[in-house]
Amino acid sequence: MSLMSPRSCGLAFLFAASVASAGCGPDEVKYTPRPAYSGAKASLPPVANVPKKPIKNGEAYTVWGASYYLRSAVHHKDVAGKKLSLAGYIVKTNLAEAPACAVHKGGKADPESCKPPIPAFWLGDSKDAPEAETIKVMGWASNFAQIYDAIAEFDKGKENAEHLDTFWQVKIPNPLPAVGAKVTVKGDYGTTFTKSSTGAEADPFMGMLGFEEMTVAEPGAALATLPGVKRKNR
Repeated sequence: MSLMSPRSCGLAFLFAASVASAGCGPDEVKYTPRPAYSGAKASLPPVANVPKKPIKNGEAYTVWGASYYLRSAVHHKDVAGKKLSLAGYIVKTNLAEAPACAVHKGGKADPESCKPPIPAFWLGDSKDAPEAETIKVMGWASNFAQIYDAIAEFDKGKENAEHLDTFWQVKIPNPLPAVGAKVTVKGDYGTTFTKSSTGAEADPFMGMLGFEEMTVAEPGAALATLPGVKRKNR
């Protein structure tokens, strides 16, 4: 067995040390901080100023409030299929659209070719609300003949006169829905109205109200009527 000389041992030690240091990678780069960016700033649009509309007017829902809840994943269950009150203005009715073939006394059938719409009115949060921002109210009269008979009864001059719709067994509102009137309407609210014999109507965006009763805070400028039917001023 041969022994290494002291010189050879020293060289071996230096070689091993150099190999070990080579496996440790390069020296760590010293961090040099950089100053904050001072160039041109990004141009961003201003934050939208979205007006906060009221959900309710007292105990009654506003038109916007009810329809907003109807579309809301959180609040849908609070209004859909529920009986509630809506407060607002009557923006439009379809009484003037009644065809002559449908304007007659009750008990007389419309001609087969007569295709009148179901009586309706539209409720908005302001008198000039666009129709797209209104809720359609149906169920207060089954046809225009029922309204014809109601007008005859209301104009007899009897205070708090009433007329019951013979098909839907609902009291036709007195006064009749008139454009411009400020009212509170109570009924069943949802996305569809199903009482019509001509088929269901649906509005998943604004919803529809099935009429039960109506109170008038401010009357319209004139009594509502049907084409060709004159009203007696009271």
